[in-house]
Amino acid sequence: MAVPFKASYPLFLCFILFCGVNCTEFEVGGHEGWVVPKTKDNAQMFNQWAAQNRFKIDDTLLFKYEKDSVMEVTEEEYEKCVSTRPLFFSNNGNTVFKVDRPGLFFFISGVRGHCERGQKMIIKVLDIEATPSPQYENGTAPKPHSKSGVAELTPMRIMTASTVFVMATFFLQLYV
Repeated sequence: MAVPFKASYPLFLCFILFCGVNCTEFEVGGHEGWVVPKTKDNAQMFNQWAAQNRFKIDDTLLFKYEKDSVMEVTEEEYEKCVSTRPLFFSNNGNTVFKVDRPGLFFFISGVRGHCERGQKMIIKVLDIEATPSPQYENGTAPKPHSKSGVAELTPMRIMTASTVFVMATFFLQLYV
């Protein structure tokens, strides 16, 4: 027996809302990752990278690194390159940080000397719904990041399991 379409209206609304969610995962620093800049000329490399991207609430930052850490700190701690009580700390080498509010976020390395050498970053998160901008270098398309030559999707669109579930349930109700 088919379910009347009117009974599917609430589910259809959920489908539209979930499909409208558009969050992006940004790999901090691009293919080089969260590393100490090699030269003093590159001391602003993370802030330059951040300036090329548009961040919004629910986006995630992926910090990839070896033998290091990442901390979210206050503006004062960012300027001093030191924090005894970071707002966020991780040292697992593959840190995902979810942006949960608009405004400025300040990040530094927790390893002594790394922040002073340029391993720090400020991101600005927009207060409005924004379409994410692709990560372009010098106006060219993103380059492949993997050794196999296959381009990685950065920033990548994220479709959650709940979105897939809602979509499947909606279409099943239409045809059952």
